[in-house]
Amino acid sequence: MALHTTSLGESGPLVAFCHGLFGQGKNWTTIAKAVATDHRVLLVDMPHHGRSPWRDHFDYVDVADQVAELFSADDPVALVGHSMGGKAAMVLALRHPELVERLCVVDVSPAAYRSRSEFSGYIEAMQAVDLGSLERRSDADAALVEAVPDATIRSFLLQNLRRDGDTWAWQPNLAVLGRDIDELGGWPEAELAGAAPYDGKTLWVAGQDSGYVRDEFVAAMDRYFPRNRRVTIKGAGHWVHSEQPAVFTEVLRRFLDQ
Repeated sequence: MALHTTSLGESGPLVAFCHGLFGQGKNWTTIAKAVATDHRVLLVDMPHHGRSPWRDHFDYVDVADQVAELFSADDPVALVGHSMGGKAAMVLALRHPELVERLCVVDVSPAAYRSRSEFSGYIEAMQAVDLGSLERRSDADAALVEAVPDATIRSFLLQNLRRDGDTWAWQPNLAVLGRDIDELGGWPEAELAGAAPYDGKTLWVAGQDSGYVRDEFVAAMDRYFPRNRRVTIKGAGHWVHSEQPAVFTEVLRRFLDQ
């Protein structure tokens, strides 16, 4: 099955957005609408998320190759990826450079992160919700309060709860994502050992209050993506594009117009 996508805009260069863990393509709608005035935009539900199909494992090479099937060398894409989607976008650009005209990586680095307990906790909390007893979405919100006290994060997670008739279900493949959490936080160094550096324009956008783009990762960023430049947005953490959407949109538009 092909990945689920949503298209906006009718003319101009192609831009595609790859969301992070627990996200969906529609999370990028506000920014996509701003870009779609002079671009064709594709919002991608990443594998194991939203309305896209599940597989029995998660790894970045597999995810990147699935996303790559959406594009053609005859119509190369400006690829934007956040967090998990950013890692997948980087791997795609390295494995299929002919498909990617330029790359924007949002608050993630080509590196393995040691601590993933926060995301593991979210998955465990979502799995612990008794879906069979839910009458309304607010019941799920109440069930998550203790494990996820931040209302903004709870609201983000609950966007993944879908009702079909009287049945509730989580859209992400929580069992596989939870089991393969080390792959999610990792980086496929061995699989990319023979890949040439990606020579296209690359923009890194980091949140000032986030720790995902650090000085210790700069050497790897420069090695894989030698034509990169980095922008840090004030007043933003890991979810840069949702915390500072106007600033992020302006930074992205300037990059796309270069």
